[in-house]
Amino acid sequence: MVDFIKLDVPELKEMARIIRQDIVKMVHAAGSGHPGGSLSATDIMTALYFNVLNLDPENPKWKGRDRFVLSKGHCCPVLYAVLARRGFIDVEDLGTLRKFGSKLQGHPDMHKCPGVEMSAGSLGNGIGCAVGMAIAAKVRDEDHKIFVLLGDGECQEGSVWEAAMCGAHHELRNLVAIVDVNRLQILDTTDKVMKIEPLADKWRSFGWKVLEIDGHDMAEVLDTLNYAKSIDGPVAILAATVKGKGVSFMEDVIKWHGAAPSDKELGLALNEIEGAAR
Repeated sequence: MVDFIKLDVPELKEMARIIRQDIVKMVHAAGSGHPGGSLSATDIMTALYFNVLNLDPENPKWKGRDRFVLSKGHCCPVLYAVLARRGFIDVEDLGTLRKFGSKLQGHPDMHKCPGVEMSAGSLGNGIGCAVGMAIAAKVRDEDHKIFVLLGDGECQEGSVWEAAMCGAHHELRNLVAIVDVNRLQILDTTDKVMKIEPLADKWRSFGWKVLEIDGHDMAEVLDTLNYAKSIDGPVAILAATVKGKGVSFMEDVIKWHGAAPSDKELGLALNEIEGAAR
């Protein structure tokens, strides 16, 4: 166990505000990227990295660390921002997102960026890797936890459900899946592209304990993540979120799944996020 200063709820809210600013700055500087799903996951990621996960930025490969897998890898701006603010990489590195030779590629690369546990690309693969990590830890009698973050559109992938079935079959008490239920994907709403409801019932039918939360209520997010660690079996947290959360013109707008703000839009976004602190 590594001792670190865990942020409380007000401090987590302030850190989430900073990370939202990081996200829009990064995507603007890159001229491309995925701000919508990064912003919707910000509160969850902040709670994980600044309170829940047992990590050591000075020793990213420490054997006893908890593991986090970003299955929806296109939302790597939020992962890079929390890694920077947690001390795994320099904050100045964030300006290199998607640049040639940067450690911050358009999808996370575990061979380039410290703190990245799995290289991500095709959707639907991250949870399978997380299940494999959890099985390995169980076989080795190691007590660290594995968390994986999926998108709700990603749950249209059949590989997600194969992994879910496997996690329940092996009674993985060390595995927590979090689904960012922001209801939008690259082309339209999840309901129009391919219905995934009843999502909670699906996870339950595959043998998982399901917890449904407001993904922007920091106190509820934090309590639920910590509670999930104590449950005897695999846990699926379904977090209701708003795509583009924190920037009014991005919220619930499909365009911002994968688009960069202009100079003017960046200024508006930063002013809104800064105003949220008051």
